[in-house]
Amino acid sequence: MSENKLNLNARTVSGKKVAGLRAEGLIPSVIYGEGDPILAQSAYNETEKVLLSAGYHSTIDVDIDGKKKLVIVKDVNLDPVSRKIVNVEFQAVSADRAIEATTPITIINFETSNASKAHYTILQVMEEIDVKAKPSDLPKELIIDAANLADLDDKLTLANIDLPKGVEFADKEIELSQPIAILSDPAAEAAAREAEEAAAKEAGETAAADVPSDNGSKPEENAEQAENKE
Repeated sequence: MSENKLNLNARTVSGKKVAGLRAEGLIPSVIYGEGDPILAQSAYNETEKVLLSAGYHSTIDVDIDGKKKLVIVKDVNLDPVSRKIVNVEFQAVSADRAIEATTPITIINFETSNASKAHYTILQVMEEIDVKAKPSDLPKELIIDAANLADLDDKLTLANIDLPKGVEFADKEIELSQPIAILSDPAAEAAAREAEEAAAKEAGETAAADVPSDNGSKPEENAEQAENKE
């Protein structure tokens, strides 16, 4: 049983007519995975709340006109301007069969690490990963501990994730050495930028000094010629 629950009603309208449903505060949806797709609709506010809670990684218990189904979110279409939900696609799943889901990766304890004390910053380069598990075992997030980071060359990789029981990476051949987070030194990077800017400025001034005048001679040569004429 899922923590997320949503009441749906069977939908009879489709195509351009669904615009009328949205005007009434309803969200059209489709459930795939059990024979023919099931057309449904639900109240906007209730649906939005459940989608925010479940995301793409948690199951939802839906009740469609008295029939209960276990689903996960397959896709959510948003209006490009208002960012309001336009349509939702669900995937029906079985409680006893492993499924794949996209799960966020959360980094903890970086503030206690020696890397943080050295004023390094952490950059998360992988924020989610596809995992495989039975619906009841799907984690809301994967936790990775950054407390042991110390040197600038240290990093967090997939190998540092302690997968919960019953959970595995969807890609069995994935390289566990793939980085999840790396460290950077803001002070050193700022100093390097300042040095580059200073070098560029100096090079520009040197180039300007070497530009010949209209008669093909350098500025100092022009001054010397003027003095000789006097």
